[in-house]
Amino acid sequence: MAPSVEIAIPDTQVSSTAKPYTLYNITLRLPLRSFTVQKRYSDFLTLHESLTSQADAAPPASLPRKSWFTRTTSSPQLTEERRKGLETYLRTINETSDPRWRNTSAWRTFLNLPSTTASANSSTVSGLHSALTAPGSGGAPISDPTVWIDCHRDLKAQLHDARLHLTRRDQATKAQEQHDSSAQAKRCLVKAGTMISALDQGLKNGAERGGGGWGREKLGEGEARRRRDLVQSARKEKEGLENLLNAMAAKSMLDATVATAQQKKALVGAQPKQGRVLGKETARTRELDNQGVLQLQKQLMEDQDVDVEELRKIVARQKELGVAINNELEVQNEMLKMVDEDVTRVQGKIEIAKKRIGKIS
Repeated sequence: MAPSVEIAIPDTQVSSTAKPYTLYNITLRLPLRSFTVQKRYSDFLTLHESLTSQADAAPPASLPRKSWFTRTTSSPQLTEERRKGLETYLRTINETSDPRWRNTSAWRTFLNLPSTTASANSSTVSGLHSALTAPGSGGAPISDPTVWIDCHRDLKAQLHDARLHLTRRDQATKAQEQHDSSAQAKRCLVKAGTMISALDQGLKNGAERGGGGWGREKLGEGEARRRRDLVQSARKEKEGLENLLNAMAAKSMLDATVATAQQKKALVGAQPKQGRVLGKETARTRELDNQGVLQLQKQLMEDQDVDVEELRKIVARQKELGVAINNELEVQNEMLKMVDEDVTRVQGKIEIAKKRIGKIS
């Protein structure tokens, strides 16, 4: 029976610490969830010792040797050889018929697997799905194409939840309800920001390596461009929601410091001046003050500028296609002219041959 967890190490990256070291991005794929964990070579050494101790036997595969004279951060060839060796090491343990190494706590802790996977009888797909961390939540770059799509789906869900919480915050009448909705919206936006960074960095790593991902497959240029557009659109939506959240918070602070209309009337004994009378208010501007409306207008203008820039890029691509088609048509016309000349020449020869045949007959 095939293992319920598929393991791969599609790529690596160098840490940003003072003394850099190589991190191996371990991608795990389950029936309903895929995610990535990062480990360094010393973590694999610790895992090997723990598996040998807890299972009372050495694992069925050995780790690649440690190099004493060359560092992986300066040798791409050594990095690739070690990546393949570590991937083979994990896959051998995962696919062997003897489950004693997979049933150890060291194995589950190393791969961030829930303890429920220790027993096949008590493990269910739904339990795995609920116990695992969402992809991209740790900020690790996501280079696997399938994991990338799963993370983007979760990203859209986080943005949708943030919008729902902002709507509830706008409709709430109690301060506590407004605070809770704002906190939940902020939490969703923070998660969305982490996922956007992971998705963007995964695309950059794939572009730098000229491919990569599950099975070392390479994304086409069109698909890579589409995914970059998805990340840009999600980033723009997240920034818009953050601006809206900030505007709501600023309005709440202003409302807390400014006297109400009844207080003003009781104080001055006169009818306060009416609010904005610039036309029919919309649902988006009705609850905003002048500063909030101005900020919303600026945001809309920036969004329109971005849309115009995207339209300009599309028109430019269409122009390039038109020029390419025109060049191809010119080449085809030249080829047709050459064929027409050949046909005329052959036809002339046929006429001469007919005349000679007529003379012979």
